[in-house]
Amino acid sequence: MSKAQETILEIDLSALTHNFNYLKSKLQPQTKFLAVVKAFAYGSDSVAIAKHLEKLDIDYFAVAYVKEGVALRDAGIKTPILVLHPQSINFKTLIERCLEPSIYSAHVLDEFIKITETQAQKNYPIHIKFNTGLNRLGFEENEIDTVVSKLKSTASIKVKSLFSHLAASEDAKELDFTNLQIEKFKTIAKKFEDVSGQKPWLHLCNTSGIINYPEAHFNMVRSGIGLYGFGNSVEEDKNLKPIASLKSVISQIHTIEKGETVGYNRAYTSIGTERTATVPIGHADGINRIYGNGNGFVVINGEKAPIIGNVCMDMIMVNITNIDCVEGDEVIIFNSEYRASNLSESAKTISYEIITAVSQRVKRIFLP
Repeated sequence: MSKAQETILEIDLSALTHNFNYLKSKLQPQTKFLAVVKAFAYGSDSVAIAKHLEKLDIDYFAVAYVKEGVALRDAGIKTPILVLHPQSINFKTLIERCLEPSIYSAHVLDEFIKITETQAQKNYPIHIKFNTGLNRLGFEENEIDTVVSKLKSTASIKVKSLFSHLAASEDAKELDFTNLQIEKFKTIAKKFEDVSGQKPWLHLCNTSGIINYPEAHFNMVRSGIGLYGFGNSVEEDKNLKPIASLKSVISQIHTIEKGETVGYNRAYTSIGTERTATVPIGHADGINRIYGNGNGFVVINGEKAPIIGNVCMDMIMVNITNIDCVEGDEVIIFNSEYRASNLSESAKTISYEIITAVSQRVKRIFLP
């Protein structure tokens, strides 16, 4: 691994391979694997991640929005791509780029049928989402007859899969609720098959579902955060390798006296003679203001340096009073040893938030 001389996000593709193989080992040979690469592949680089996963024979990708799918197609990605939250205004582009929509409401279904019929499409693949308890997107069980009636009215589309989303599959205290979701999804799938005469693929499990609910793997599973090195539990984190390391460098060191203040709004006041380091990364790079004022930290030469004062747009200041360091030394925001989850927990948030927030202006470096 390289030593940072500027702010960089180092992406370890061998760690991605490890995570993929570990999660794949949890599946039956016939179970398909869908990789979620939305939000720039959870803050890394969606194109590089997708290209690497294609080499590993991934079965499917998922993105949140059509624009994300278009970026993958523009980069030469050929694997099927499910768009989890398509907007009807983008349906024409979706079809042009051979993307597959999640259909989650009667309005969205009507709109997609309309455009596929206008374009004389036949059996265009769609994925029907049902709500089993997350209460975010999806048809309800009592809408199955309506959905099937609309499907039977056209030859322009064909259901490739039914799916839903677990709400708390990582939480052992929610075992009963998760099992209720699984049973509800089975009921929906059976009713859909009975009414429609079709037997589409079924998928329900996210990363924690893959690990905790093997009985619910069905035809395909979906993994996002697990591929990037987080298992949603301390035990599973040991089996996965974070693929991203966010690094920077000390730009300048100051010595301040008792009573002097640091940063905007004079948010930090020195309690004695102290040393501070300024680091070229700020909230425009993904280090949210919530990490300021001692809520977050960086690591310099193996020692934690708390962030003091308010996080600036392009810089943070950290307390290095008890750390042996000089200008130009490397600064670790997170890596495989000092995980993003450790930093996020210090500010009472989650790893997803900090890794997906890394700005696109941060330089990406890839390790094979």
